[in-house]
Amino acid sequence: MKNILFHRENMDLQLIKDKLNSGEIIIYPTDTVYGVGATIESLEGIEKIYKAKERNFSSPLIALVSDIKHIDKIAMVREENRDLLKKLGEKFWPGGLTIILEKKDIVPGIMVSNGKTVGVRMPNLDISLEIIEAVGGIMPTTSANISGEKTPRSYEELSEKFKERVEILVDGGKSPLGLESTIIDISTSQIKILREGAIKKEEIEKVIGKF
Repeated sequence: MKNILFHRENMDLQLIKDKLNSGEIIIYPTDTVYGVGATIESLEGIEKIYKAKERNFSSPLIALVSDIKHIDKIAMVREENRDLLKKLGEKFWPGGLTIILEKKDIVPGIMVSNGKTVGVRMPNLDISLEIIEAVGGIMPTTSANISGEKTPRSYEELSEKFKERVEILVDGGKSPLGLESTIIDISTSQIKILREGAIKKEEIEKVIGKF
């Protein structure tokens, strides 16, 4: 597959938007690790992500957003958890915290293993935010690696085999955090950490109290 490589200084956001809207996928840097993404409207693109990763559909993608305002498009927030989301967002976004919320119908079932929830995060990296905003502010994303292989923390760590499966590549150097995000589930009344990564549970509890 012939792909297009962009660097930070020569990104063509209109071309990226057009390509992704036509069902293609992109490897791009985030603050945590390198991700592979598509538009939320493109089932073809989402399917390509799973195929490129050699991943079955039981592992959900998360939705990266360019602004907190986009959350209402894709997720519902329980009234009792609205203040919780506000506190977490103000403290940890943009940054390495993925928040699990109840999904809206715009989120295709294929993206979330036909589940009722979706993970949402706002990355702390301008190049990521520009790319995500260019395609409407929401981008289904997962790590840019074949399942079971090392998660890439820089452009140099991307596998050649994986790059060949993607139409658009963005070389943004090294991801600042180099560590997967922490995942917290607030979709129900029982708050729980599903994965501890860039942000420790103790840091979260300082903001929202013990859980």
